[in-house]
Amino acid sequence: MVEGYCVKCKKTVEMNDPQETTTKRGTTMFKGKCPDCGTTVCRIGGKK
Repeated sequence: MVEGYCVKCKKTVEMNDPQETTTKRGTTMFKGKCPDCGTTVCRIGGKK
């Protein structure tokens, strides 16, 4: 699973339904939902 930081819960959580996307600059990014509060959680990775 992919982990990300939830700003609302203020802790690192494992994302529900992580989907890989790319930013405008071409960087890889994972977007998912926080299992506790349902807020969108993002994790930005490096370039491919």
